[in-house]
Amino acid sequence: MLDQAIQTQLAAYLGKLQQPIELVASLDASEAAGQMRALLSDIAALSPLVSVREDGSDARKPSFTVGRAGDAARIRFAGIPMGHEFTSLVLALLQSGGHPPKVEAELIEQIKAIPGIFRFETYISLSCHNCPDVVQALNLMAVLNPGVESVMIDGALFQDEVSARQIMAVPTVLLNGEPFGQGRMTIEEIVAKLDTGSSTRDAEKLNAMEPFDMLVVGGGPAGAAAAIYAARKGIRTGVVAERFGGQVLDTLAIENFISVQHTEGPKLAMALEQHVREYDVDILNLQRAEALIPGAEHHQVRLANGAVLKAKSVILATGARWREMNVPGEKEYRGKGVAYCPHCDGPLFRGKRVAVIGGGNSGVEAAIDLANIVSHVTLLEFSDTLRADAVLQNKLNSLPNVSIIRNAMTTEVTGDGNKVDGLVYTDRSSGTTDRSSSAIQRIELEGIFVQIGLLPNTDWLKGTLALSRFGEIEIDARCQTSVPGIFAAGDVTTVPYKQIVIAMGEGAKASLSAFDHLIRSSAPK
Repeated sequence: MLDQAIQTQLAAYLGKLQQPIELVASLDASEAAGQMRALLSDIAALSPLVSVREDGSDARKPSFTVGRAGDAARIRFAGIPMGHEFTSLVLALLQSGGHPPKVEAELIEQIKAIPGIFRFETYISLSCHNCPDVVQALNLMAVLNPGVESVMIDGALFQDEVSARQIMAVPTVLLNGEPFGQGRMTIEEIVAKLDTGSSTRDAEKLNAMEPFDMLVVGGGPAGAAAAIYAARKGIRTGVVAERFGGQVLDTLAIENFISVQHTEGPKLAMALEQHVREYDVDILNLQRAEALIPGAEHHQVRLANGAVLKAKSVILATGARWREMNVPGEKEYRGKGVAYCPHCDGPLFRGKRVAVIGGGNSGVEAAIDLANIVSHVTLLEFSDTLRADAVLQNKLNSLPNVSIIRNAMTTEVTGDGNKVDGLVYTDRSSGTTDRSSSAIQRIELEGIFVQIGLLPNTDWLKGTLALSRFGEIEIDARCQTSVPGIFAAGDVTTVPYKQIVIAMGEGAKASLSAFDHLIRSSAPK
């Protein structure tokens, strides 16, 4: 099951086990069960501290538990954790075997102190790059707190269960049988939802902080670069971010980051955070900025929990988010057939009919990927031509199960109350929007993947500083905004070409400009 290179690497990891662990499998006669048996056998052969039993009685087959020998196991994998989830398996083995986790001691104690019984079920796809973060967070909580159980469920393997529970996006987390969360979540976010008093405690700590010389709002590539450049100047630097890594966390393959031939978004985001933590920077994660209040001596940033941070200079690097269609039914059926990540959610639509909205590179790439999984893809483009690169269009046109509709304006997402069953669009070439005319068309399908670009995260800044007609922060060549002492960088600004490498450069430029502002504003007059 595991090739020699992986076995060698895994054996080195298992050498860190401090206590015996036991893998208990619940198997049937399926091919997947045979693969699971081979996987567990390979693992057990690599360490004398790992043993395997096949007398499990779980209803989900194939599945297996990971736990300390002699203790009731609280981690289960329903499916074969390969692909992106192989790291989740490795960490579960190490942490169950006593290897210390790489999280803050304060967070560990917080997890241990949470009272109650929590049975988490996480539906994933092996191609989802956001799912491992959730699985690994819940598995660690299960290791630390005896009241927590964590079950990973491969939606592609347990299709009947996915259909019965109407799981249409990954990761989807159920807590004690009820919906808990959907999409990427960090362990800090999960703990905050369970520990309801943590928000008040955080606000008290943040309010007590001394003013920063430079406060960066946003933890993506631009924000990380700005923080590093500021910290290297020896000034008091802080980063406040809703989630460190930003939109990079939702990016799969990155092949245009100069000097790095290939990486993936979550890996780059982790590297960004590790680099920032090499310096004396206060990272205030899971904090959403709600208002910017410019001031003469200090600018203020008010957070969603009520805390207010002060700084002599501010760099805004809040990035962008997926653009929505803003049509009836889209919000109602988000996660119930309306999706924004084909890599993550595509496997849940195996054998079904889906649509992709958008004819740029992202939309055409999504249609190509989905065509290998679903029964049919309909790509709808608003204009009369696709905007994707020619090589992508040629590939798309070669696929037998793809239809392309141009001049199509999506006007409604329809459903049965529980899940998507179609969409309605207008044929723009007809020149009419009369709903009774033949220009109004309906497509029956089970999934809709929206790929129509980005929106800057500036809703909280309206009326505070100058924004373009597209909502981007207007900046000059030095990243200065319309308010002295407040700078901006990256995808949230008017800088052309939204690219990671450009955002990093703009973050460095904004930081240097802000530092120059600090020097000049504090110089004797």
